[in-house]
Amino acid sequence: MLLRRFPSPLLLGFALSLLAGGTGWAADRPNVIVVLADDQGWGDLSLHGNPNLSTPNIDSMARDGAHVENFYVCAVCSPTRAEFLTGRYHTRMGVYSTSAGGERFDAGEQTIAEVFRDAGYATAAYGKWHSGMQWPYHPNARGFDDYYGFCSGHWGNYFDPMLEHNGRIVKGKGFIVDDLTDHAMDFVSRSGDQPFFVYLALNTPHSPMQVPQEYWDRFAEKPMVPDPEPENSKRQDVPHTRAAMAMCENIDDNVGRLLAHLKATGKDQNTVVVYFSDNGPNGARFNGGLRGRKGSTYEGGLRSPCLIRYPDKIKPGTVVGSISGAIDLLPTLADFAGIDWKSKQRSGKPLDGLSIAGELAGGGPDAGQQDRVIFSRWRKGVSARTQQYRMHDNGQLYDIQSDRREKSDLANERPEVAQRLGQAINDWKQSYSGTLGEQPRPFPLGHPEAEWTQLPARDATFTGAIKRSNRFPNCTYLLNWKDTESEIRWDVDVLGSGRYEVQLYYVCPQDDVGATIQLSLGDAILTTKITTAVESPLVGAEQDRVERQEGYVRWWQPMTLGTIELSPGRKTLRLKATEVPGSQVAEMRLLMFRKLIHDAAE
Repeated sequence: MLLRRFPSPLLLGFALSLLAGGTGWAADRPNVIVVLADDQGWGDLSLHGNPNLSTPNIDSMARDGAHVENFYVCAVCSPTRAEFLTGRYHTRMGVYSTSAGGERFDAGEQTIAEVFRDAGYATAAYGKWHSGMQWPYHPNARGFDDYYGFCSGHWGNYFDPMLEHNGRIVKGKGFIVDDLTDHAMDFVSRSGDQPFFVYLALNTPHSPMQVPQEYWDRFAEKPMVPDPEPENSKRQDVPHTRAAMAMCENIDDNVGRLLAHLKATGKDQNTVVVYFSDNGPNGARFNGGLRGRKGSTYEGGLRSPCLIRYPDKIKPGTVVGSISGAIDLLPTLADFAGIDWKSKQRSGKPLDGLSIAGELAGGGPDAGQQDRVIFSRWRKGVSARTQQYRMHDNGQLYDIQSDRREKSDLANERPEVAQRLGQAINDWKQSYSGTLGEQPRPFPLGHPEAEWTQLPARDATFTGAIKRSNRFPNCTYLLNWKDTESEIRWDVDVLGSGRYEVQLYYVCPQDDVGATIQLSLGDAILTTKITTAVESPLVGAEQDRVERQEGYVRWWQPMTLGTIELSPGRKTLRLKATEVPGSQVAEMRLLMFRKLIHDAAE
């Protein structure tokens, strides 16, 4: 059996176009690029009145295309990504956290990439995935022919970082946002006449607050105008805000590079470019006076910028006032591409999103948009947004059209509205009751179609003296591994069988070289000795503009533990030391499994 390999996503796209009936229609279908920022609030654009920065390239998308004024996402990262990728509420798909497996949406969901790939598009994703690391949750398993970036929720270093390309560990080049944009531009250049769908998931201004020097120099001493909301103004961390503004201007320059590249390649008129963010700002800074920020289900945590540029169909200066959200992008973009998304909905999994393509193209809102309610949930908080109101499940009701800052609770003045929307919230909760699955789930290993499977330290549990490097798990490693009693464990579900090479990514000082380690999975056991020192300082501090909450990383190096035979079933993968001659075994970041393939043609 041959595994899926990804030497040329465009070849696959070309083959699919033949299956779809030839390549003659390719020029009639628009290309699509979706740019998603990370932790950039509604107010982090000069377009929205922020006096602290300038974002002319992103702003130009409103001038040259459409400004979607009432666009809503989720309160945090992974739920928004799940909703954009599927057109469905994350509550229906098992997403309940941002790490430890809770960020994964169910494998049976259909993604926007699959919809476009099946219609003959070449598909690519570059950047922060945050929807699962192992197959069948990996981007290559979810419809993206080419993937370059990182699958965790946050990353510990933005300069020349450790990343992956279609499962294989690689080293990034330069500042990560510049690098990701370069990959998107290269994909555009290689596309030829083949229509493409590119998801450019940038990871800034999410912390750690790292940005190239030229951007930091613009803001290092610059005064920051506070937000009109007194609570935001009082809590503003000025150095953090300066770094965020610098990162946003870097994003803007990269959006400018991308738009210029589309023009240079002659693809600007027939390419839909979408720009939005995944939640409210990651700090109490200027946000147009909106209440709440990242993690909140008030307007400030949920309202996102959304600009859509498509010169062939969207008139310059278009303003969309109807409420809409991340769940609407799949049907909207499919409509622009002429894809019958309604017939492609999987059984029992109807989309929650509505297409706003008609309104973007100059028509009025559809009838369904007039009466719709958009729901949002995070932790135990739920809110519902209609065209006029926002209702919270704590009983608060606000008229957003006249009170965008949610200052005057109208629940007692308008009891009929409060009762109607309160019932709508309860009904919505019942619609996903029992589907959240807020219990630990195993991590897949050995999927038949996957050549590479990562099992990072963030997904492990451990016993004894071992400690995690930071309380935020996504980019952590394990340390204080110093005895034979301690053990590192992964709860895995082996999905296939075969022989695998196993690598350990680690650091170990010269004085501690020599520990013997043992990896076991059921009856299969590997034993090897650490014979090579890997010295590495903590990486990242020298690039941070403000003190970080997340942990630092190191320059990890792999060593081969040997080969192991896998057989299907749910099991516990164990890693421990049997001999420790030095003060520690090693610091451990990642296990990598590579399926060994016998190919008679080779």
